Amino acid sequence: MDLVQEEFLQRLHFYQYSWLPARALVEEALAQRFQVDPSGEIIELAKGGCPWKEHLYHLESGLSPPVTITFVIYTDQAGQWRVQCVPKELHSFQSRLPLPESWRGLRDEALDQVSGIPGCIFVHASGFIGGHHTREGALSMARATLAQRPACKPPTSPLIQ
Repeated sequence: MDLVQEEFLQRLHFYQYSWLPARALVEEALAQRFQVDPSGEIIELAKGGCPWKEHLYHLESGLSPPVTITFVIYTDQAGQWRVQCVPKELHSFQSRLPLPESWRGLRDEALDQVSGIPGCIFVHASGFIGGHHTREGALSMARATLAQRPACKPPTSPLIQ
């Protein structure tokens, strides 16, 4: 019984002090998205990393104008900046738009050189997250990735030859 009580109290603590307050942070980030980047596809979590994904998926459907959020930037516990790709679905390991393949697995000066963005720290081998020393650098990483996104091909009709 003690084990069940301990587990219950841990979950209650998480929801009360982490998950629920994170909703307000995500709401604020969504409201400010066009101040972060004109595309509206990048949000900034002002108080660092938090459990944002579930809230983002729920709140994103009500955005006006409708925009798909592609990146979240935030500071980590060491004060470094992270650019994290939003997954295609809540529990997916596939990103809506991963960081460029040419950056993946690189660190420091090698990443600076390939990306053209000084001050990079790393990009994960799968491209779902990267690090930078500054906010502007993390934003530059997200913006450069958006700029490299392949253009959508217009639908073709078999009737048009």
